[in-house]
Amino acid sequence: MLDKIYVIDTNVLLQDPKAIYSFQHNEVIIPAVVLEEVDSKKRYMDEVGRNARHVSKLIDSMRGKGKLHEGVALENGGMLRVELNHRSFQYLQDKFVEKTNDNRIIAVALNLLLEEQTKENGRQVILVSKDALVRVKADALGIPAEDFLSDRVVEFNQIYTGYQERFVSSEVLTGFYKNNGIPIETLQCGILYPNQYVILKDTLRKSVSAVGKVDRSRSFLKKCAFDNEHVWGITARNVQQRMALDLLLRRDISLVTMVGKAGTGKTLLAMAAGLMQTEDLNNYKKLLIARPIVPVGKDIGYLPGEKDEKLKPWMQPIYDNLEYLFNVKKSAELDKILAGISSIQVEALTYIRGRSLPEQYIVIDEAQNLTKHEVKTILTRVGEGSKIVMLGDPKQIDHPYLDEYNNGLTYVVEKFKDQQVSGHVKLEKGERSQLAQLAADIL
Repeated sequence: MLDKIYVIDTNVLLQDPKAIYSFQHNEVIIPAVVLEEVDSKKRYMDEVGRNARHVSKLIDSMRGKGKLHEGVALENGGMLRVELNHRSFQYLQDKFVEKTNDNRIIAVALNLLLEEQTKENGRQVILVSKDALVRVKADALGIPAEDFLSDRVVEFNQIYTGYQERFVSSEVLTGFYKNNGIPIETLQCGILYPNQYVILKDTLRKSVSAVGKVDRSRSFLKKCAFDNEHVWGITARNVQQRMALDLLLRRDISLVTMVGKAGTGKTLLAMAAGLMQTEDLNNYKKLLIARPIVPVGKDIGYLPGEKDEKLKPWMQPIYDNLEYLFNVKKSAELDKILAGISSIQVEALTYIRGRSLPEQYIVIDEAQNLTKHEVKTILTRVGEGSKIVMLGDPKQIDHPYLDEYNNGLTYVVEKFKDQQVSGHVKLEKGERSQLAQLAADIL
């Protein structure tokens, strides 16, 4: 016998089309109204529309196993059923009068719960939704409600930072300086990943420290020299920024991910390193800078003009950094410089599908607003001899179906942390201004 009954909200399926397989040996109920909502999203040309089409095909493929309204077996031992009979609003109309789609889903869960309570061995009924208010309403009616957490890449406060801090004895630190490194087994640091940094601090003398990076074999911690602290007029102001520049300028690392609060210097450092490697060192043929078009707050609607004119408001943060790096006061001056430098290209991610990007230094800003599918699409565009840098703040997400733990940037950080071709660092200290740092901390 199946242990529990899970009633699934529409947003769960639109976030993860394969969510029906996440409930193990239990019965998964999809209310009829959920199918209607999924159907209304099929025509969207974004990630939500793609997931809606995926869900539609997935459920349709199960019709060959039996009648959906009676229940069909899932590969994981559970059962999927499209619920048609428990739609009555009788027990809900006194509490929530309007027959909204959310309330109709709650009504199905409530009616199933009341039916199970009349049975001798009635099963527990749980409503699963990404919508906090749906969970609050369900709880007020006595229906157990849960968030869908199976799509999370990492648990709370376990996001990889790219570095560790360790207190060591003076003898260990002296040996580290003398030999330009130390075997990792002597540090007892636990699990370390390739290209991860370790900040060694003297146990007795708190002001004495050193920074090392893990080699590809994970057996030796090599002393970091940080020779490249001045890049295109930009100077690293803290140890995390030094780590970031080291990763950004290394030719043996093809993927760099950087996270941090607003004002920590993510975009500026990445663009300065990109300009140095394309314009000064000629390591790459082109610097491509892109960001997703996701508005903060209410969308401003359609914009007039050609493609470049339409993109200018969305790309303005990138142009602000370019103005700073080129030391120009007016945007017209920057336009003249960019017109003369064909190796710098500013694009929206909308146009990246189907492209191949060889020998390019690629910077993807605001990557926390990308889904897992979108970051896969982007990374599979990277050609031979290219380097890609993905930046963002997982705590500042504008996408309606993403959060700090299931967005595309966090997904890449966690999946690539044990790969030799990638490196990651979390920037902690804001350097934009004292006010910006204060706002990031207390607001």
